Amino acid sequence: MSSSLPTASGDAITRSELVRIVTRRLLEDERFSYFSSADLEASVRHVIDLMAQTLASGGGIEIRGFGSFSLSYRPARIGRNPRTGEAVAVASKHVPKFRPGKRLRERVNAAAGNAPG
Repeated sequence: MSSSLPTASGDAITRSELVRIVTRRLLEDERFSYFSSADLEASVRHVIDLMAQTLASGGGIEIRGFGSFSLSYRPARIGRNPRTGEAVAVASKHVPKFRPGKRLRERVNAAAGNAPG
């Protein structure tokens, strides 16, 4: 695994890779040099777990400049099996929703403008 982030080709980053990248970058910063690698990994994992717990309990998360996470309710409906066309009952559910912040949208659009395609 390289320390670089995913490219515009659509490579995804896994949770464990994210933890390793953030930990490595924090250890390179002298302000965090007194923390152990294990402490930093635990901190990043804890933040991710807290975000998941907050959404699971019905709360929202706002990270200024990045975006916000919230829950969206989807009522029960009748769907269709794409193979058979048969009607299928789909239960109601809450799904996480991400809304990017202005700065993130600007960065993504700037990067996409420079990428081929």
